[in-house]
Amino acid sequence: MIRFHNVGLRYGQGPEVLRDITFTLEPGSFQFLTGPSGAGKTSLLRLLYLAQRPTRGSIVMFGTELNKAPRRAMPDIRRRIGVVFQDFRLIEQLSVLDNVALPLRLAGQREERTTRDVTELLRWVGLGDKLQARPSILSGGEQQRCAIARAVVTNPALLLADEPTGNLDDAAAVRLLRLFEELHKGGAAVLIASHNTGLMQRFPHRRLQLSDNALVAAPALAA
Repeated sequence: MIRFHNVGLRYGQGPEVLRDITFTLEPGSFQFLTGPSGAGKTSLLRLLYLAQRPTRGSIVMFGTELNKAPRRAMPDIRRRIGVVFQDFRLIEQLSVLDNVALPLRLAGQREERTTRDVTELLRWVGLGDKLQARPSILSGGEQQRCAIARAVVTNPALLLADEPTGNLDDAAAVRLLRLFEELHKGGAAVLIASHNTGLMQRFPHRRLQLSDNALVAAPALAA
């Protein structure tokens, strides 16, 4: 589904923040992306959700080689990717329902179906009683679940999350990872950037580890 080959990334004239990145994400896989602060986890995610182009190397996504693809091909690829940002990026002026419905409305889906689909999804993530609430009155965990619902409402083939448990206590973090596992069972490939080794030990999935701006494969941890 996703293939990186000898990918490098630098910002401006600075040193490379990612170098010689080579890996494959298979359809339906579940992986953690780990490494110390500043190792390049967020930069790698930016490449994956097409917010950044590589300085060198090749990236193939859903059968399309990005450095040869026309600009008009990018929106279709982006629609197959859901992203949960570290800062949530919820729109304060919109209700929970409207935040989650936004991708479907932008895609032109009929309003009746959109309302039905979003309401069902919000009930599933435990926000069925907060449909008309504004993000500012939600707890951190509720905002996180709203952001996840918005990321998956279009049934993406790839779900990316940048440190989604960083502001949660251990119990809430475990509940959130179980939610990601449930989403994974629905068919989405999942890649979660995290530095929480203790949490990853409870979820024995494959890890991709960044060290010195390069990627080192690590085995799954035992449960």
